[in-house]
Amino acid sequence: MGAKEEWQVSCRDIASRRRDLTVFVSQGHIVINVPPGEAAVLTPLEVGRLRAALREAVVAASETDV
Repeated sequence: MGAKEEWQVSCRDIASRRRDLTVFVSQGHIVINVPPGEAAVLTPLEVGRLRAALREAVVAASETDV
């Protein structure tokens, strides 16, 4: 599959440290990996990036179902 299968979205944890969310496709499912043991705090721009990553992951996952 030539499509990108993993996306990184910058965020901060509850203590305001820089972290990343990772969105990827595994066996036709969308997986969101968040900072371990932390809450992800996103700005409106970061939410937009997460939304875009999820949209792209859905497209990639649907292509694996065909």
